[in-house]
Amino acid sequence: MNIENIEAFVYVYHYGSFNKVAEVLFLSQPSVTARIQSLERELDIRLFDRLGKQVQLTEKGRQFLPYAQQLLQVYQKGKQHIQRQRTDPHELRLGCTVSASNYILPELLPKLKDQYPGIQIKLTTATTDEIMSKVLNKELDIGFVRNISHPNLHSVKYYQDPIRLYAYADHPLVGKEEVSLDLIVDQPFVFFECGSLDWLRIHRLFQSLDKPPAIEIQTDNAETAKKLVLNKAGICFLPGLCVDKEVREQLLYPVDLAGVASVALQTNLISLNGEQSELVQFFLANRSG
Repeated sequence: MNIENIEAFVYVYHYGSFNKVAEVLFLSQPSVTARIQSLERELDIRLFDRLGKQVQLTEKGRQFLPYAQQLLQVYQKGKQHIQRQRTDPHELRLGCTVSASNYILPELLPKLKDQYPGIQIKLTTATTDEIMSKVLNKELDIGFVRNISHPNLHSVKYYQDPIRLYAYADHPLVGKEEVSLDLIVDQPFVFFECGSLDWLRIHRLFQSLDKPPAIEIQTDNAETAKKLVLNKAGICFLPGLCVDKEVREQLLYPVDLAGVASVALQTNLISLNGEQSELVQFFLANRSG
């Protein structure tokens, strides 16, 4: 049974006119008539009584109508489902730096699943250079990386994360309005180093001092550095996202340094030019800062 014939039957019932249905379906009036006649032959019944230009259902037509409506609705729902599958993403390959993996994506991905319930997400944690290379080679769809630019990539600022000096609750520097660099030199330091250009500005803070800071532990892991500060191993420069929970719980406190310009880590969202625009817009609309 041809679904176009079913469609013509339901539309003729709804509009009560072959001519009107021809306009709606962008067909000629004889084409609509031919579809109704073809369906009548298949069913071996007469569906309509013609009363001049108007038509009305026969008794057999009224009996068949609810089945025809149901068939057409099921077909249209199936068609919409298939079309939606063509446009909705099925798999998303995300690349991200360690900080984005730890502090940004755990809040974002549940929202993404709500928006696209059937999506499968594969998350890769790597350096900015590795992620950029994989996006360019189409091994990843979208990357959360440090601030970069490339002629083949769409790169947009996603988050600006301030870097500040943090100390544990009963540290002697906590509570002071501003602290000079000279006062922190003799304090035990935990130094978190993530290899970003932004961290060079932290290094340069100490170049003007008479002696280097007392760096007792150096690590490339923000969580390790944070836990060392919580365990009073020293003070440390850390990104705000890393310590947000501990600051709210008053376990860690920021220490403001006099005359020191603000330093921040910028996270960018990257994708190949002209691709993944819908998902990029989703992430930008759901950023927290």
